Amino acid sequence: MQQLADMLNKMDGKSYKSLKSIQGHYDNELLRLSVDYVQGDPFAAPSKLRVFIPLHRTDFHLEQFQSPERRRAFKHFFAKTFHQVTHKTDNPVSGTGKSGMIYIDAPGQEVLDRTAVNISSAGIEFRLSCGLPAKGRSVLGKGAAKLLTEIIPDVAKKTIVTYSREALKQALLLADDQTFIRREIKDRSLISFIADGAVLPRESGISNKPLPEKNVVPFKSPDSYRTTLQLPSGKTLSGMGIPKGISLVIGGGYHGKSTLLHAIERGVYNHEPGDGREFVLSDESAVKIRSEDGRSVTDVNISPFINDLPFGKDTLAFSSEDASGSTSQAANIVEAIEMRTRMLLIDEDTSATNFMIRDARMQKLVKKDKEPITPFIDRVRGLYDTHGISTVLVLGGSGDYFEAADHVIMMDEYEPEDKTAEAKALTKQFATQRVFEADGAFTVTEPRAFSKQRIKKWFDQKEKVESKGRQSIRIGKTNISLSHVEQLVDPSQTEAIARMIKLLAKNNNTPKTMINAIDDLYEQVEENGLDSLGVFTNQHPGDLALPRKYELAAALNRLRP
Repeated sequence: MQQLADMLNKMDGKSYKSLKSIQGHYDNELLRLSVDYVQGDPFAAPSKLRVFIPLHRTDFHLEQFQSPERRRAFKHFFAKTFHQVTHKTDNPVSGTGKSGMIYIDAPGQEVLDRTAVNISSAGIEFRLSCGLPAKGRSVLGKGAAKLLTEIIPDVAKKTIVTYSREALKQALLLADDQTFIRREIKDRSLISFIADGAVLPRESGISNKPLPEKNVVPFKSPDSYRTTLQLPSGKTLSGMGIPKGISLVIGGGYHGKSTLLHAIERGVYNHEPGDGREFVLSDESAVKIRSEDGRSVTDVNISPFINDLPFGKDTLAFSSEDASGSTSQAANIVEAIEMRTRMLLIDEDTSATNFMIRDARMQKLVKKDKEPITPFIDRVRGLYDTHGISTVLVLGGSGDYFEAADHVIMMDEYEPEDKTAEAKALTKQFATQRVFEADGAFTVTEPRAFSKQRIKKWFDQKEKVESKGRQSIRIGKTNISLSHVEQLVDPSQTEAIARMIKLLAKNNNTPKTMINAIDDLYEQVEENGLDSLGVFTNQHPGDLALPRKYELAAALNRLRP
């Protein structure tokens, strides 16, 4: 480390490109600093560093991170702790462009497998981005020496010395409890569990943090849905267990229907302690479905929902560069089924009305032979009875769904009430005048072929595939919009999807179907770790978080033909 300080001090005032010579490894009595990549100028993408501390220099124990769930929680905890220590540390280093910046890919509320921190029996490693200081395009060597040999090592030391032992213990116990609850959800034939006392609303539309408790009605399960669990941590936890089947969430506007659905859809991920949703857990295969005007659709069999389009347009292998609300929603469902979802989540507010229902009056006026859409109301029951695919549906305006429902939950001033018996009584008192329109059973089609060429044709000379924030990926000069893929929660997941897309395109042994190609890729990631997605760069992969298969498939499905 002293050698690095001497080198940097001698570079003071020299050309910024001279910094390339510091790439390498530098040690002191506690840690090793690795300079993996040095930026070309102070305005370019920042330099990439790693700080490694051997396990025997910490008070960590192997049992703290032996299970995958504990390891994920452990890395989440220390990525966030390092980020917090960085912001509390006085950093006088500044200059042109990104000079003096210290950045770790800090997590949000969801506990994802991410590469910002690595933990093993050898030790803990922090993966950082850093702006090496400059004045114009001249090196500020003394500032660089202070940044690399004093400030960053000091932040790493404080992170492993001053962290809250009790907070880490609670995070790991929570990971054990969440693992147990997910097993119980499967064993008890549930699709979701929402704990009593959970804080479901978020701080704002642009913040995923919980709404302050003074402004919140804590969740409380109706007695008929109350499920009690004895957790490994010793806690007794009760809450609402939603059984498999068709569940309607009804109620007036602004009474908490969509808030409940949003919590359920994010329940595919574990949440950190204090989030309010840490004990809101859902079937990990759940997919949020919505209409998506203008999305690209390629070779999707939407015929269970849409047939006999004007001018004979094919719906057995439907393609469109500008799909309508109904055709996009149909495609979203079929694509989710292709990826083996067991649970659909739908909110009428983000659905195409003509896709969800045709009421009796409309059926009388517009005959079935003039209407190509078989509405979801006539397919939802068959999806569960034939294929075991449950649905949670938020409704405020159509009681015709009561016939198909197994469970009806009404949100009344943010509190859930069981209205199943009343809803079923109403179906007898006010018989529907609708005519059932589904013609035959819902048929799950064969998986579609996967074409590497469809990706490669968009490559530029550098074959760049890169994320642009959470909602977009660029391949060459074409964009894939993921703005309506609502369970994609972190920009680092989008970056991982970009790397995955390139791996799929470059793999000489990619299977012939998309689902097999995705399955094989995830097996490789599970075997080799998320770091293996950094294979196409000369930088450490410290900015990746693992997406689900469903979000990778969503990106591939939205690539324009």
